[in-house]
Amino acid sequence: MTVIEVRNLRKAYGDTVAVRDVSFTVEAGEIFGILGPNGAGKTTTVECISGLRAADGGTIRVLGRDPGDRSLRNDVGVQLQESGLPDKLTVREALDLYSSFYAEPADWRALTRELGLGEKLKTSYAKLSGGQKQRLSIALALIGSPKIAILDELTTGLDPQARRDTWDLIEGVRASGVTIVLVTHFMEEAERLCDRLAVIDRGQVVALDTPAGLIAGMDTEQRIRFRPSAPIDDALLRARPEVREVHRHGSQIEVVGTGNLLHAVTSVLAVNEIIAADLRIEQASLDDAFVQLTGRSVKE
Repeated sequence: MTVIEVRNLRKAYGDTVAVRDVSFTVEAGEIFGILGPNGAGKTTTVECISGLRAADGGTIRVLGRDPGDRSLRNDVGVQLQESGLPDKLTVREALDLYSSFYAEPADWRALTRELGLGEKLKTSYAKLSGGQKQRLSIALALIGSPKIAILDELTTGLDPQARRDTWDLIEGVRASGVTIVLVTHFMEEAERLCDRLAVIDRGQVVALDTPAGLIAGMDTEQRIRFRPSAPIDDALLRARPEVREVHRHGSQIEVVGTGNLLHAVTSVLAVNEIIAADLRIEQASLDDAFVQLTGRSVKE
């Protein structure tokens, strides 16, 4: 079932067009990623979806309703890219406050246990670590028991371990039945979490597919490096249609090709009873797909 439908969205700030033409749908129960560099129009898009900004053109339907419909406040939870709480406000006070906004809030005590904040209820916001603040942001976005959670740049500024811990939390939230719209510019995050991705660049969607689909759609080479346990004739490898080139670097062999290159190489080795030691595979990544789609890296 489609829970979010965006058609030809446009939004400008004066002479600056932030979103030119964005269209996509989000299905119930999925983690839908919006991927792109800073300034691509990702945040403006989700702010329009969540009703925080009015679109200049196009249509948006969230659970069949206009984003400005006040009834959606009980169905959509939002974690903004830039948000904060008063420094002296404790975790318990923040959760109590946000609970009061809803007629039937979630059990925030259970939320804090699930999010690892149970021992931080008396801690002020200023004394929370970056990861703990992000966990609190998730709790506040979920406290209304929403059907949809919009999470904007959730892990920006976190160290690698805190980022991975947060990914585990997001997967747990989805498992509870919440549809998630995740805005990110981290390729690894998008590839790990998202069922589908809309790649946005310069205010428009340039690709829409699963992470694997985006990668598979690339016209790019793969490289396999290994050390054979016994001598092998390069011609045996070159005879396979997937193999384009074979290079030797000392005792190491490098095979360049496309398609199911790994199966092609290992099949040749198996027939000749050769073991591939120190096998390494260099395949296309989501970052490579983004560069091919946009002509620049996500950091640009």
